[in-house]
Amino acid sequence: MSDTEPHGARFDEELPDALDGERLDRIVSMLDGCSRSAASQLIEARAVQVDGRVVTQRSFRVATGMRVAFQGTVETANVLTADPDVPFEVLFSDDDIVVVNKPPGVVVHPGAGRPDKTLANGLLARFPEIVDVGESIRPGIVHRLDADTSGLLVVARTDAAYAVLVEAMSAHLVERVYAALVDGVVSDDRGTVDAPIGRATKHRTKMAISNDGRWARTHYEVIERSEQNHVTWLRCELETGRTHQIRVHLAAIGHHVLGDTVYGPRTGSPHIGRVALHAHRLGLHHPITGEPLEFEAPLPDDLVAARSALLSEAGGGAR
Repeated sequence: MSDTEPHGARFDEELPDALDGERLDRIVSMLDGCSRSAASQLIEARAVQVDGRVVTQRSFRVATGMRVAFQGTVETANVLTADPDVPFEVLFSDDDIVVVNKPPGVVVHPGAGRPDKTLANGLLARFPEIVDVGESIRPGIVHRLDADTSGLLVVARTDAAYAVLVEAMSAHLVERVYAALVDGVVSDDRGTVDAPIGRATKHRTKMAISNDGRWARTHYEVIERSEQNHVTWLRCELETGRTHQIRVHLAAIGHHVLGDTVYGPRTGSPHIGRVALHAHRLGLHHPITGEPLEFEAPLPDDLVAARSALLSEAGGGAR
């Protein structure tokens, strides 16, 4: 087997701000752990895609938010290290799955610019048997949350459970409900945003509504409004699961999620220091037994404080 024959982990990473403007060969080398010459050979062999397109120039300069995808050359089964200090709460576990409540600020798995201190590292410390389940750099993980988003994730502990959960996610059979505090007074009690999402053409750091994007649908329901403070508390349910879907869809209808400096004001919000979004409810059928399971995660303290400040009795009211 040659040094550059793909046989390692599959990489599909969104690039962070820290790697803006870097050469593609350096990005591939950093992600895979291979030499720059091996990375160049992969690129020249048409094995590397950027935002879904093959790029053959090793000197190609990437931008924040682009997705780089390729099959690695280095065996990475032992790259991910167990870290018992990563914070997260286990709400449920059996022989097949784990359901966790991820705190805000914790990245789900290693990627460009974030090699460790992720939820995947923490999971491996508590559930070492997942090391060979799914992809080696994100063992057992079948869906993700943004770093700023808190809340529920289901993780597979066996190959059989992983396969069923991946298929259930793809078929939109898993209920995922979020709580969101958004800017402005949402007028309709209920609504659906049905609009495809793809990479923004002018700002590659963002996702956007795009005719060339992938189908995406978000349902929302008003739980509480404040005319005085110009905010609304929403229940949002995903029918699909695109990157930044809720954030993009709500911004598109004029109600960005508070604290979202990508799709809202760069200044953020004085009431919360991150995106005010929480994966509150998760419903699924057990991948092995078929038993229906439902989980709820309480709001984290920062979101409780923001909601209390903006939707008090004086400033807000139930719909």
